[in-house]
Amino acid sequence: MNEWLVGAAAAFVVLAATVAVLTRDPARQAVVLSVLGLGLAILFAVLQAPDVALSQLAVGTALTPLLILLTVRKITRHPTRANGDADGHGSTEGQEQG
Repeated sequence: MNEWLVGAAAAFVVLAATVAVLTRDPARQAVVLSVLGLGLAILFAVLQAPDVALSQLAVGTALTPLLILLTVRKITRHPTRANGDADGHGSTEGQEQG
């Protein structure tokens, strides 16, 4: 039974890691990385390493994907409007300066 659980957890980790590598969108990669971290935590728990599993659960499943998502949100450029900048004020080109 234990060998079956180790094999299933290892197969899940390999599948999740492959999906993480093949995913192109950084936000989706963060979600897949969270799933991968969960799979690794389960694998460590099955291999009777609960301290490593808890660390992986905290860092690999929650903290690292959260930091990646916040970074992606911070650096993502938002499209501007056709007639002006993003805050809606418009440009001053062609207007009289008085």
